[in-house]
Amino acid sequence: MRPDNIHFPRTRLIVLENTHNRCYGSPLSAAYMQAVGDIARSNGLKIHVDGARLFNAAIALETEARDLVTQADSVSFCLSKGLAAPVGSVVCSTRDFISEARRIRKVLGGGMRQAGILAAAGIVALTEMVDRLKDDHLNARTLAEGLVELKGIAIDPGFVKTNLVFFEIRRPDMTAEELALQLGNYGVRLLATGPRQLRAVTHYQVTSEDIEYALIMFRKVLG
Repeated sequence: MRPDNIHFPRTRLIVLENTHNRCYGSPLSAAYMQAVGDIARSNGLKIHVDGARLFNAAIALETEARDLVTQADSVSFCLSKGLAAPVGSVVCSTRDFISEARRIRKVLGGGMRQAGILAAAGIVALTEMVDRLKDDHLNARTLAEGLVELKGIAIDPGFVKTNLVFFEIRRPDMTAEELALQLGNYGVRLLATGPRQLRAVTHYQVTSEDIEYALIMFRKVLG
């Protein structure tokens, strides 16, 4: 939090991401959120939760999603990504907050017409896709446990709590982008998040058979 100084903007908001992407997809627990909530209230701050993968966190922690956001003044979460809808996100808060948010969205040119068919997919995402997220987590762990056996790959499977798998290429003759490119030629798509780091994401369209295929292609590319 910034000090009271005319050279800086005033701190008004704490923003948390759950799950935390760049921290290996780690879920933030209700106890952690309670501690942040205590800090926010004692300093007159608001809390926003970027819950793009909030339901992944809830499944990993074996709790309800609402229990992870009781301290928040506003929450956003994706219907796409883990919940498998083709598009869409939801913003949740008080009635007054949402009323103002809708006005700001309109001012900025946002919104869609005849979006009912997308809303229907969003309903399916919420009613049918939450419980199956544990399958994505299992596939991510299987991938991590396979990668740890490969020479030239550095990964700690203990960090894999949800559906994100971060690992490093430790070969002097290959960068992360080069590895991603070569694997992409075999249909295994990864994201290079640094010169040596890559990220893999498991989701509804990635099966356990796909994980086994990916590990075979890793062995092929790495020799």
